[in-house]
Formats: sequence, C-alpha cells, structure tokens
Amino acid sequence: MRILLAEDESAIAGFIKEGLEEEGFAVDVASNGRQGLEMAMDYIDEYDVYLLDWMLPGISGIEICRSIRKENKTVPIIFLTAKDTVDDTVFALESGANDYLKKPFAFEELLARIKVLLRNKEGEQNVFKTEDISLNTEAHLVSKNGLPVELTQKEFALLEYLLRNKGKVCRRTRIIEKIWDIHFDKDTSVIDVFINSLRKKLDTPGKESFIQTIRGVGYRVNND
Repeated sequence: MRILLAEDESAIAGFIKEGLEEEGFAVDVASNGRQGLEMAMDYIDEYDVYLLDWMLPGISGIEICRSIRKENKTVPIIFLTAKDTVDDTVFALESGANDYLKKPFAFEELLARIKVLLRNKEGEQNVFKTEDISLNTEAHLVSKNGLPVELTQKEFALLEYLLRNKGKVCRRTRIIEKIWDIHFDKDTSVIDVFINSLRKKLDTPGKESFIQTIRGVGYRVNND
C-alpha cells in the first residue's frame, strides 16, 4: 500500500512517515502544496491513501483534494489540520475528503482511520489465500497450513501485493512503485532478495514455488 503525505511541518511528516513505514506502508512526502499536487497528479493511479494538511504553502490541501477527486472518485483522502470548527470539517468533507483528523492527534488513531477507509473501499478484502498460505491484512498475520509465519514488514507488503494480484503478472517496476517510496533508487534487483526470502519461509519442500518467475518481466502467484 502506498500513501502520499502532504505536510509542511517536517517533524510531523517524519513522525507519520516513520510510523506508517513500520506498519508496512510505502510513504511519499510532499513538503508544500505545489509539490503535493504534482505528485498526486503524476502518480494518480499509484496511491492507495492521501493524507493532506489543509494549510500547505503555495497550494492548499483543499485544492489538492479537489484535483484528486476529478481524477479518482474513490481513493481515500484524510485531512490533517489544526482547523477545528464544525464549518471547517463540513467544508473539507464537501470538498471530497473521506475523513478529517484534528491536530494534535495520536498516531494510533490515524492508523485506525486509514485501515477503516481501506477496509471500506469497494471490493476490499481482508484475507487473501493461495493453496496452503493465508494472509490477513486486518490482523497483519500470515499462516501456512494454519501455522503462523513471521515476515518482515516489506515481506508482508510484497506478499500482500502478489496475492492481491493473484493470476496476474506483477512487473518488477510496479512492485517497486507500490512497495517502496518515491525516493527508492529503483534498483529492482532488491526484489529478488525479498522474493527468495518469501520462498524460503513459505514454499513447500519438494514442490514448485508458489511464486512463479516470469523471466525479464516479474512474478506471478497462480490461481488455485
């Protein structure tokens, strides 16, 4: 899952980014309104959630929100702002936001609101399975034959992406875009390390790997 955070206060942005990355999200940060708008438009089909400060330098979060809504009617948008009147809340929601969180806030509350919005997306699943492997996004658990398997955050995110796209070829560049943030150096060879780790932890000895390599393109988890 990839998130765009538009926040001009570096301390707040760093705190949120670190916390969300620990939860397995890839987080891109825009430090002003113009940069936030450019990133939103350039990667309009890549972000799963937008976190927008209302009072950004240059272009407001409201303007970014309205621009996103012209291109994508369903992606979750949450405002993070010190504005706290009822009129402010109503204005933000009427501008296209799904939720509104007043500063200061607890990170646990922000995380919970993000998870609720993702869960409520049309067709959103919580459990993904293939053969004897199960991944539960709500409980953040992976099991094989009913037994829990410990994964790192990036391994979990990679497995989730592969299972969400089961039966489809996941191109290496798309995996990088969805699992790593915009500042990653785009060296897709790092994916091989994580794929090999998933295979070691989840493959059944003596059987073909559940992750199929499509040479020169990417990877695919086949339908059962």
